[in-house]
Amino acid sequence: MAVILKNHCLLITVLFVCCFCSWRQIKGYESLFHPKDILPLLPRQVSWPIVNSLHSAVDLLPAFMGAASIEGNNTLEWKGACFFKNIAWLELHNKSKSQFGGGTLHIKVSNAHSWTCLDLYIFATPYRVTWDYYFLSREHTLEIKEWKSEAELEYVKNRGVSIFLLQAGMLGTLSAIWNAFPLFVNNGWGEKSNIDFLEKHMGASFEERPQPWVTNLTTDDIHSGDFLAISKIRGTWGAFETLEKWATGSYAGHTAVCLRDAEGKLWVGESGNNNDKGEDVIAILPWDEWWEFELTKDNTNPHIAVLPLHPDLRAKFNETAAWEYARSMAGKSYGYHNLIFSWIDTIDGNYPPPVDAHLVASVMTVWNQIAPEYGSNLWNEALNKRLGTQNLSLPDILVEVEKRGSSFAKLLAIPEQDDWVYSDGKSASCVAFILEMYKEGGLFGEFANSIQVTEFTIRDAYTLNLFENNSSRLPKWCNADDTVKLPFCQIRGKYRMELPGYNSMDLYPHMNERCPSMPPKYYRPQGC
Repeated sequence: MAVILKNHCLLITVLFVCCFCSWRQIKGYESLFHPKDILPLLPRQVSWPIVNSLHSAVDLLPAFMGAASIEGNNTLEWKGACFFKNIAWLELHNKSKSQFGGGTLHIKVSNAHSWTCLDLYIFATPYRVTWDYYFLSREHTLEIKEWKSEAELEYVKNRGVSIFLLQAGMLGTLSAIWNAFPLFVNNGWGEKSNIDFLEKHMGASFEERPQPWVTNLTTDDIHSGDFLAISKIRGTWGAFETLEKWATGSYAGHTAVCLRDAEGKLWVGESGNNNDKGEDVIAILPWDEWWEFELTKDNTNPHIAVLPLHPDLRAKFNETAAWEYARSMAGKSYGYHNLIFSWIDTIDGNYPPPVDAHLVASVMTVWNQIAPEYGSNLWNEALNKRLGTQNLSLPDILVEVEKRGSSFAKLLAIPEQDDWVYSDGKSASCVAFILEMYKEGGLFGEFANSIQVTEFTIRDAYTLNLFENNSSRLPKWCNADDTVKLPFCQIRGKYRMELPGYNSMDLYPHMNERCPSMPPKYYRPQGC
């Protein structure tokens, strides 16, 4: 029976290849098939391990090939993953007899590297996103019956239709989906997937610590202003943190801060605390309540470290001013408005390949169509502030940028301003909330008015030269059970936390407003 099945599989493979031979132009240099293209025909236990070794979740990200312009303008040419020679142009017409007319996108593909491959594409304007795939070597067309508005018509006249290639092809994209899915799963599989991703794409290491993995700490040794670095490695939040870490170079994905009140009671201030309504807000919680949750209810397997302030700065820290700021922000929404803008400082130096500003615009366009209110909260208001406009939708923002002769990449790189007030008040992410408190508490000194803390990532925060630099002054319980003595105090987690560049960066004006962050080295030029 096994022999019959093997012969049957072989027969199917031969018929598959032979049938497709007549569908492709025969070129002298083309191979009959590429090994990767016939992997789906192999038994799953053979094919999927090979496929997974060739692709990762990153392969889900399409690469920008260019914009197809109106016929007569410059014709777009590029090399695809399957077809090595491709050209595209846009034809405007009014076959639909509509107010703004429509168009036909022509895509001519040729020179396939094998007879069994195909290319997957995404096509986008600020007003629409669609997709198609091409298997045959010939001219293909994508019909757009009607432009949605005069603004879209003017946009495509000037900027064309953006074309993105899924470089991994059909099989690689399916494999990437398979690899991306477990990042969001809240179990051991999900945890391993997040760890594997960070090891592969950031060069992170996850060395297991000796038990116990929870420190028997004494809260008397924790003071106002002490920084809490948190890293979640499973579940939905763990997946989002993994992607944030990869993009920004931060080795922690969340933060909180400690505060003592006038009676000496210890509290935790946190932007991004989930309230009873399921909303992510800024909260001030008793330490015992916060710590109990992290020990017993947080199912993301959080790894937590205390970063004690330097004693000299602790002495300068104005607790009254810090509390006043914290109370003024309590209950406000998490700082989604400026979340992505702390990451994007440059035109092209912050996007891990194949991400770029074109892809960001297209992702925003899709998100804007699926959940317009959420999209508005994440970026519309912030983009309007950068343009000096009000209430423009995302498509209108993209058109307005082109009218001004600028680019979306330049718009994204404009620094956030701490004094910007959004429709729901001032916006502060987890790390901006802490650093603004530091500013109010006097820790930024003469630089308080020349630094925008909403431009800081978590990496930017823990590399600041604000923390204890003498290990002999750390609490006795700090890393007491670990064979490796970290310069900070890890209090929870199976794996040893690492914070590259910790406590090394002095303050200076306009800090972190122009810094690249390209993985895996995340090189940061001096003074950016």
